[in-house]
Amino acid sequence: MNSSELINKTISFVKEKLNDAEGGHDWFHIERVYKNSLLIAKDTDCDITVVQLGALLHDIADSKFHNGDETIGPKTARAFLEAQNVSEEIIAHVVNIIENISYKGGNFEKKFSSVELDIVQDADRLDAIGAIGVARAFNYGGFKNRALYNPEIAPVTNMTKEEYKKNNAPTINHFYEKLLLLKDKMNTAKGKEIAAERHRFMESFLAQFYAEWEGVK
Repeated sequence: MNSSELINKTISFVKEKLNDAEGGHDWFHIERVYKNSLLIAKDTDCDITVVQLGALLHDIADSKFHNGDETIGPKTARAFLEAQNVSEEIIAHVVNIIENISYKGGNFEKKFSSVELDIVQDADRLDAIGAIGVARAFNYGGFKNRALYNPEIAPVTNMTKEEYKKNNAPTINHFYEKLLLLKDKMNTAKGKEIAAERHRFMESFLAQFYAEWEGVK
């Protein structure tokens, strides 16, 4: 099977698996991360097949929707790739991307590093900020029945991985606990460039949000 056929099969597999997924973690999220990855990879010396597969499979079974189980995603991706007779070298690399891409409260220490992981991680983080990031944050907040904002509940910006996973604070807090921190955690030059613009949009959104909340605008 050539690379193009493998990517097309992977796209079909992911679309089917995420058919009923929450709106911020559905096929369209994967598609945006895939496009962002290709955009970043264009200026980078990398294994494009690993980047494509990593982007397409990075959220195949997000632990948030599987009772916190972080093993399902890597297992699902491995089983699919093995069934396509993909080499163990590529499979291991893609699985490492899936296992190390997540934010997990910002204190997670990556146990693996590669240019391909840097690219896919940046692409995934770009989809968490800017206009799409705002939309996804409130979509997930609604999905979890969280408050929009509560001035009496302050953000917690230095959570452990476990605290981050259990956090149930209002959606606005998520901007301070994760989204506004991502700009300075980008890996690639292209990722940093795009993130800066999206970061400015979020700051503008928050200024408008607070003005409307207080009834001054």
